[in-house]
Amino acid sequence: MTTEPAVESHLDEGLLDTLPDGVLVADADGVVRHANDMARRLLGTDDIVGRSLAEVVTLQDLDGHDWYGLTEPYRGLNIRRMQAEQAWRLADGTELLVTTRMRRRSPHHPVEQVAVSLRSARARDRLDRERSDLVATVAHELRSPLTGVRGFTGTLLARWDKFSDDQKKLIMQSVHSDTDRLTRLIAELLEVARIDTGRLSLYPRPVDVASAVEQVTHSVRAGTGREVHFEPDPDLPQILADPDRFAQVLTNLVDNAVRHGEGMVCVTAAIREVDGQPYVDVVVEDEGEGISPAIRKRVFTKFWKHGTRGGSGLGMYIAHGLVIAHGGDIVIGDADGGGARIETSWPVFASN
Repeated sequence: MTTEPAVESHLDEGLLDTLPDGVLVADADGVVRHANDMARRLLGTDDIVGRSLAEVVTLQDLDGHDWYGLTEPYRGLNIRRMQAEQAWRLADGTELLVTTRMRRRSPHHPVEQVAVSLRSARARDRLDRERSDLVATVAHELRSPLTGVRGFTGTLLARWDKFSDDQKKLIMQSVHSDTDRLTRLIAELLEVARIDTGRLSLYPRPVDVASAVEQVTHSVRAGTGREVHFEPDPDLPQILADPDRFAQVLTNLVDNAVRHGEGMVCVTAAIREVDGQPYVDVVVEDEGEGISPAIRKRVFTKFWKHGTRGGSGLGMYIAHGLVIAHGGDIVIGDADGGGARIETSWPVFASN
């Protein structure tokens, strides 16, 4: 039979004080021997060490049950070693998340030490609110095109015989447009999830910047009819990037400049060194009102929108995530003509 080593009688109090969570350590008799600063702050008292654990951790659940009496850290099942995180409340209603660990030499032996971890529930509440806001925003974005699809199909089914072929075709084109919008939104949401969870797939290889950017600008010109001018420096080196992701970022930036900016959109590409490392800067500028410095940090957040023109609000968040994943950078500034300037930096491909 294997046994755990004897319980250490000495703990580094200074090390405990560096922990972000409150920590209490009680001995076999239930007397608190160690407590860090965060535990004192969360429990609202400095009088902890030397008192019994039951007197110090005076927490209750919503039904008024006492933490110590319900948890019974020194009793209960004699093989128990840990109680998972649970929410408890102080007398003033403050919610704390409590995790308890019981240390034994081996199963069926008495508890020799109890460690209690305390942390504020505010971070969890903030995360819950952020998740709720995200769900609400996604639901709103999905509802709009779905409402259009349902309305068009419902009308078509109810009055099929009364519509001409041309009218039916127009309705189906509207349905197709809304479903295409839904498909793009779902694809963007999946991309956001991959960025957030670190599961983004990249397949970097040498990319000819001038050729790749020219394809993007040509496509945007053909689709929007807007003037997009591209000025690459001569003899640009290749960058190391996933070609599809590079095109995705540039398409998003040029589309944004066309949609939200004014006048001509200009794209430039030039080489630059940062701390001895060569990068190719690809810059997109427009002649609109620009982006105020006060809101530039929010541009790269999820569902950020500015102005009245459409979009899911995910494009810049995705662009930022893709550029950073390549080891580059993306910065917002002011164009010489007063419009917005979005500068992306891409690492140069090293042939050897």
